[in-house]
Amino acid sequence: MPVHPAGDDLRQVFDGLGFITDSDVMEPVLRQANRAALVSDVTILLEGETGSGKQVLAQAIHWLDTKRKEFPFVTVHCGTVSEALAETEFFGHTRGAFSGAASDRKGLFQSAHQGTLFLDDVNDLPLQLQAKLLDVIQRRMVRPVGADREKMVDVRIVAACNQPLKPLVQQNRFRNDLFHRLNVVRILLPPLRLRTQDLPKLVLMLAYRHRHLYEPIEAIEPQLISLLASQPFSGNVRELENAVQRMLFSKAQGRSLGIADWAAQASPEKENDSRVEPGLLDQAAGLVWNAISGGVSYKVAIREIERKVLETAASAAGGTRKEIAGILGTSERTLYHKMREHRRDSLPTMAGSAS
Repeated sequence: MPVHPAGDDLRQVFDGLGFITDSDVMEPVLRQANRAALVSDVTILLEGETGSGKQVLAQAIHWLDTKRKEFPFVTVHCGTVSEALAETEFFGHTRGAFSGAASDRKGLFQSAHQGTLFLDDVNDLPLQLQAKLLDVIQRRMVRPVGADREKMVDVRIVAACNQPLKPLVQQNRFRNDLFHRLNVVRILLPPLRLRTQDLPKLVLMLAYRHRHLYEPIEAIEPQLISLLASQPFSGNVRELENAVQRMLFSKAQGRSLGIADWAAQASPEKENDSRVEPGLLDQAAGLVWNAISGGVSYKVAIREIERKVLETAASAAGGTRKEIAGILGTSERTLYHKMREHRRDSLPTMAGSAS
């Protein structure tokens, strides 16, 4: 019987294959992926937001598959496949099959023979091609364009989608029969905002990935991790990697990343973006209304709210003016004047800008 590592041992296995996680919520995901890897012919469907690690997990599954790991891992991004060239892309063609076909060409299925074919963003696959893909998965045979005979292919299918397939089936945008063929082992990857335990290792790993361009990073300050944990990261690990690169690019010295580096990487577009989440506006309106209802003037209410924001930022940042300005997305000069308005001695201790 195959051995199924558990807990920290399982995390170490996947860490070694490039899928970095320290999050408790990922343990059942890793157990399921490891189990699926050991059944080398089972079809796997990975669901999760863009950038949540589906391709990295698919590669890890391939490398854990003792039957297929020595053979190719072939990736196709379904959203980029031209419908006009889809058949030759997937199934190949023979010489002279059409104008410009100067030689025989293997399709993706033949290229992945005995290995794994990873269908990324399979939800973007055109309906016409979905029927042909279903036929290949069922019969394990392909007919190259222009060929008289079919060819047998032996591949494991791992499909990934960045939105759930079931609603697409209900909307007639994805074939029901293909969905059931792909949905043998379904693995759902949680978004990064639900895996905040992963942030320290991920940030270090991403910084190490770009060590050939920037000074090496040895540590991540806890305040930065707390700040990152509060970010929505709709682009997940891809968005985090871009932020890490910007921090590395703007960093002048030192071997650790902190809040000051986060502030330095903020883009002008983000700084100038005046849009505010409706929920935040509702909360602000409620606070002011409660203050006014209690007999406090509007001016005093706004001043007290601003004071509380400064106190909270000072507490989270650890005290330096540069870090506080970074959290608030403002300049040290603006922060200095705000501190004076609120009387510095009445706020938590704030040291001068770190040199």
